[in-house]
Parts: sequence; structure tokens; C-alpha cells
Amino acid sequence: MTNLKSHFWYDKSQRNGILILCTIIILIQVLYFVVDFSSNKKIKIANAEIIRLQTELDRLKTLKNNPKTYENKPFNPSFLSDAKAYSLGLNTEQINRLLAFREQGTYINSAEEFQQVTGISDSLLKVLKPQFKFPDWVVAKQVEIEKENTTSLIKVSDINTASAKDLVKINGVGLSTANRIINYRTELKGFSFNDQLYEVYYLDTLLADKILKQFKIVNKPAIEKLNVNTASFKEILHLPYIDYALTKKIFDYKNEVTEIRDLEELRKIEGFPLDKFDRIALYLKTK
Repeated sequence: MTNLKSHFWYDKSQRNGILILCTIIILIQVLYFVVDFSSNKKIKIANAEIIRLQTELDRLKTLKNNPKTYENKPFNPSFLSDAKAYSLGLNTEQINRLLAFREQGTYINSAEEFQQVTGISDSLLKVLKPQFKFPDWVVAKQVEIEKENTTSLIKVSDINTASAKDLVKINGVGLSTANRIINYRTELKGFSFNDQLYEVYYLDTLLADKILKQFKIVNKPAIEKLNVNTASFKEILHLPYIDYALTKKIFDYKNEVTEIRDLEELRKIEGFPLDKFDRIALYLKTK
């Protein structure tokens, strides 16, 4: 009996070994039934973006390897094919924009709209525009719109005679802005250059551009000039574009040379604002 019991008696290390072995056997059984080890199972790529990019890449490779030559015949940009668009210089993104626009059931009705939809550059539009051909009804409509726009344009008026009431008719010009323009015009004794309008205090450049589309210099002002050799310090100081420091420099130079024979001599004065010479010359003379 003692011998029989010894066959079934295990010490602690043996029992641990048996436990580990049983655990391994169970794990192998579980893996066998759970994991599919078949080599025929195919891996599917579900990423739609990768598939789309691959398709697009294949299409571009086809276009590159099989280039087509297109004659410069007029065409309707609404029905531009991928291949021809690519040959004309449009990139993938621009072609996709055009296709997306057409998928909405809409059509291109002008060269400007084609640029807006595709996002092509001005230089490429300039090349393609002569080749565009639109239906007769579209062309007729564009002509009618241009005619209406031309008719609705305000006649260009003389900015030197415009009143505040005239100026406020322009969208964006308020009464205070109009008055500042007129006050500055009075200070200058009239505008002699169109770009003097940009010198008006707090006048936005874009708004000045808009004003100059409707108001320009028709008649230049008759400005009475001062003799730089005989005018007093105070008289010259009060002229536009001339401050105290510049007045002093002019008089210092005049005292040095005795008499200024030509206004061009003013350019020699150190610190003279050369960019304003043409404006200062409006108010001075030498004889």
C-alpha cells in the first residue's frame, strides 16, 4: 500500500510543473478553435480614400503614358473631358472641381465662371479663353448684361468741381469723407494730379480707387505761383507740402547762391523730398 501511494505522490515543484503544462495544453486548444490559420483568407482594404487615390493615380498614369494631341478648336468648357483638361494644363484638383460642378447639373456660362469653379491662374485663363465656345443664348445674355452695366455707369465728372452732394452718391462715401476731400482740395488750390486724392486723411485706398472711377481731373486748376527768390519766409511756409524745416533749408540755400535760377536747383538741397518735387513745383517759380 505504501508503494502504491508513492506513485501518486508529487512534491510542490512537480505539482507546479503539471499545472503549467495543463495551462499550455488548454491555451493551444483554445487557439486552435478560435484562430483561423487558413492561408487562403484574403486581406481586404476597406479604406475608401486609399482606393480613390489609387484609382486616380492609375488614371494619371494612363494619361501620361498615352498622351493625346488635341487641336486648338473651340470647345464648350462645360463638357471638357478629363484627358483634354489635363492636356490643356489643368491639374488633378482643378479637374475634380469641374467634374463636381457638372455633377450638380450646372453649366459653365463664362470664362470667368470657369476660373472661379476650377481655380486656374489668370495666365492659363488668358490662354484658354479664346478657345471657349458657349451656346448662342449664353453669348446673347452676356452681351445684354454688359450693355446694361455700361449704361448704368455714372458719367466721369471733374473732381475739382464735384460737391459733397456729388461725392456721397458713391457707395462708401459719407458726408464727413466728402467734406475732407473738398477741404483738402481747397488747401491744395485744386487737384493737379489724380493720385493726390490718396493724400486725403483717413481715406481708404480702395475707396479712393472707387472715387477715381467716377471723378477725375478734367480741368487742372490755375494756381498762382510764388517767386521763390522774392517770397517771404511766411509765404513759402504756408504752401502745401512745405513745412518749417524745408522752408528754412530753401532760404539757407537761397542765401548761399544769392538767387535760384531754376527750380531744379531745389533738388540739390540736402534732405529735400524728391518724391514731392512735382507737387512743390506747382506753387513756386524763379521769375
